[in-house]
Amino acid sequence: MKYIDNNQSSTMTYQTVPLEEFSSVLGSTTELSSIALGGKIIKVSDEFFAAAHHLLLVEPPHSLQGQYGPNGALYSGWESRRHNPTHDWCIIKLGTAGVIVGFDIDTSYFNGNEAPEASVDALFLTEDNGNDLEDAQWTEILPRIPLGPSSRHLYLIPETTQYTYVRLNMYPDGGIARFRVYGHVSPVQPADDCESFDLAHVFAGGRVVFTSDQHYGVGSNLILPGRGKDMSDGWETKRSRQQGHKDLVIVKLGAPGRLQTAEVDTANFKGNFPESCELHALNSMDDVPDSDSPDWVTILPRVKLGPHRRHFLQLETKEDAVFTHVKLTIYPDGGVKRLRIIGTRGQSNGSVVPLESVSEWNSVPPVVSKQASKGKIIPVLPLTPEAFAPFGRVIQAYGDHTAAPSGTKITPANGGTASKFHKLALIDSSFPEGSGATAGLSVYRCNPVEVVDGIVELKVLERHPYTNQAFIPMGAGGCLDDEALCDPGNRYLVVVAHYGSDDKPDLSTLRAFIASAAQGIMYNTAVWHQPMTVLDKIMDFTCVETQIGNGDKADCEILDLDGEGDFPQLKLP
Repeated sequence: MKYIDNNQSSTMTYQTVPLEEFSSVLGSTTELSSIALGGKIIKVSDEFFAAAHHLLLVEPPHSLQGQYGPNGALYSGWESRRHNPTHDWCIIKLGTAGVIVGFDIDTSYFNGNEAPEASVDALFLTEDNGNDLEDAQWTEILPRIPLGPSSRHLYLIPETTQYTYVRLNMYPDGGIARFRVYGHVSPVQPADDCESFDLAHVFAGGRVVFTSDQHYGVGSNLILPGRGKDMSDGWETKRSRQQGHKDLVIVKLGAPGRLQTAEVDTANFKGNFPESCELHALNSMDDVPDSDSPDWVTILPRVKLGPHRRHFLQLETKEDAVFTHVKLTIYPDGGVKRLRIIGTRGQSNGSVVPLESVSEWNSVPPVVSKQASKGKIIPVLPLTPEAFAPFGRVIQAYGDHTAAPSGTKITPANGGTASKFHKLALIDSSFPEGSGATAGLSVYRCNPVEVVDGIVELKVLERHPYTNQAFIPMGAGGCLDDEALCDPGNRYLVVVAHYGSDDKPDLSTLRAFIASAAQGIMYNTAVWHQPMTVLDKIMDFTCVETQIGNGDKADCEILDLDGEGDFPQLKLP
């Protein structure tokens, strides 16, 4: 990249970037100043007409023409008083430490009162130490440059060293609508290569490097902290009208990694979530690899998605496979709020900052980082209807009716004091005609299983070749008859597997989920599953099943895994 020295009196060089080249030049960088990352205004010399906090807003500026406040006309931006004999300035703390490569100084809707010129200084501080930032040793990284009215001004500079603060100067006064600082995050990752973390997270150095469509929401939102506030801070594509359409986004991970689980969050996308998605991974030296390369490896086959929830999904990868990029493909279109890729570093990276230094790290379900005991490690993920769908049905109510799985019939009940979720699971039986099988309710009282260092051993699997079975939590067991209330049970495990060619459980398909007392489950007919496994305290379940007689001829096939090698290990979150 050739930089043009447009200011011969300055030692700094910069390049003006045409607006139409933003995507190719700055599209794969991170907006370090964004309030979505925690960027904030620290101090400002003057904001008489319009407050400086507008500079960092995610949404673009908009016209407030004809609207007035007590001090004059209103603007979506920062505007100071007239006739400053020196210049005005605004100090901004970046959302995270990083190297800076460019800026967007936007004067939209400031016409006749725009700032004529601007410059940018930078500062690195490891912590807020109380020093007066105005008198600190600032370094100029963008020299004094001219601005025009009501337009965006994009600038590229040589990559800087690491900074945590910037100071926007305008000469002598006036208005600026938005100010965006682009660069690359200084990665924050665990010091231990065996510790799991979100490899795609922006604070870990993850970057969205390619997006097929971002009509309503940009792809880079996928790796932001937290779950956002509404549809505006997710990735959303336009509606497709073509049969077989799909959209995709490619994330370059913060470090090459061994991938374990993923989270696809559709928060706030209730009528416009994707019908389904799949994940591929690639090990590539390219910053932006070819999205159609045959080298992409499927790590999550196409799965259904639901509205307004976090989907926790186990990835299908070889234990020693290391990847640098992940591709999320959605069908046919829609919106996704966040994408998390949990794994461990595939190789040591000495330039990262220890994870403990991050004050606001996104909460993700922990998974095992190294094999602490014998047997295959199976991560236990939160139970969701979509992830459990290949094995059965989840039976639960939804406070927000729009978050219920598509097609769920919901009607008012009990004179308007309740909501009825109709037929969430149907009872099924394939007993021969004339067997005398009948459906009924039974109760299981389950004692808590032993947990050692967060591990539960999977020793037994069972299945029911002729019927499906539903288990509905009733709360904690052991209540006295005269007690009005009992403490509810907390959590239980749901462990399932498909059968293989030998009709035994295919242990490569093992999936483990953790369910709350507000969730019931129904196992599909003949699905291998662990007997009811309760954590924390005694728990009662109502079982809905079909039996012959009183169950003396039980429809139950039990397999002891002791003869199948080391017991699989279930790692609890």
